[in-house]
Amino acid sequence: MRLVVAALLILGLASCEESSFADGLFSVKDTSNRSYYPDDDPLVAAKVQFKEGNYGKSYTLFDKSLDVVPNDPAAWLGFAASADMLRRFDKADVAYKKLQPVIGNRIEFHNNYGYSLLLRGNLKGARKHFLKAYEMDPANEIAANNLELLRNSINFPKRASGDLKGI
Repeated sequence: MRLVVAALLILGLASCEESSFADGLFSVKDTSNRSYYPDDDPLVAAKVQFKEGNYGKSYTLFDKSLDVVPNDPAAWLGFAASADMLRRFDKADVAYKKLQPVIGNRIEFHNNYGYSLLLRGNLKGARKHFLKAYEMDPANEIAANNLELLRNSINFPKRASGDLKGI
């Protein structure tokens, strides 16, 4: 009987070490060799979501990356582009105002802000920024594509949603 009680006591103690309340071997990692905090993780994830067309997710992730690094121009630019695609132009305007003094003379700013103006229907403003971007780098494919997009936007009239009901 004593042998059975001793065996049960040993089994009970052994099971306590592997319970859900104890720290397992892999849950306590040695992070002393880590030289940086992975603060770019939300930014990387946001860029992936934006490229896949998940603008709501990219908007949220760019916002999180701005919480980590508040003055990151890449995060502000991505946040503005995501806001544009969601038609949240009020949020995009805040981002572009923040970006203007930092990267206002770069091709990325003019391409993105011009595209934002194009989405809003401000074709003259979009043209101004697209031309600045094209003058900075005539070989830039994005700048050339934006000018072509603007030409196509001018050539095709914008119709109201119920415009063709009488036909």
